[in-house]
Amino acid sequence: MQIEHIAIWTHDLERLRAFYETYFGASAGAKYHNPDHQFESYFLSFASGARLELMQMAGVPASRDDKRAQFTGYIHLALATGSTEAVDVLTERLRAGGYPVLDGPRWTGDGYYESVVQDPDGNRIEITV
Repeated sequence: MQIEHIAIWTHDLERLRAFYETYFGASAGAKYHNPDHQFESYFLSFASGARLELMQMAGVPASRDDKRAQFTGYIHLALATGSTEAVDVLTERLRAGGYPVLDGPRWTGDGYYESVVQDPDGNRIEITV
């Protein structure tokens, strides 16, 4: 069994699509639009074959979780770059772009070299080797 895709609700579909395309090399498929439900989405594909669905629909409330604090439930998406140098470069590129870097880059106690950043909606992304 494998995970087919992960989905994220957003209130700014185009901004989030552009972020993942620009910084993580994702490729967006055609936008899906269901006017009856006021629903729109993109499936983003990564070179590895992993997919991320970005979704927007009227009436979906904003998260009440503190975006800088930990909480229960899904908490981050981990994306591998292939090298420690790529983690460093991408982290600095995101920092220069104005995106919050919450931690790292650093070696963790369980052997990962990673940084933790936030996307435009405040979702956590672990950038790993």
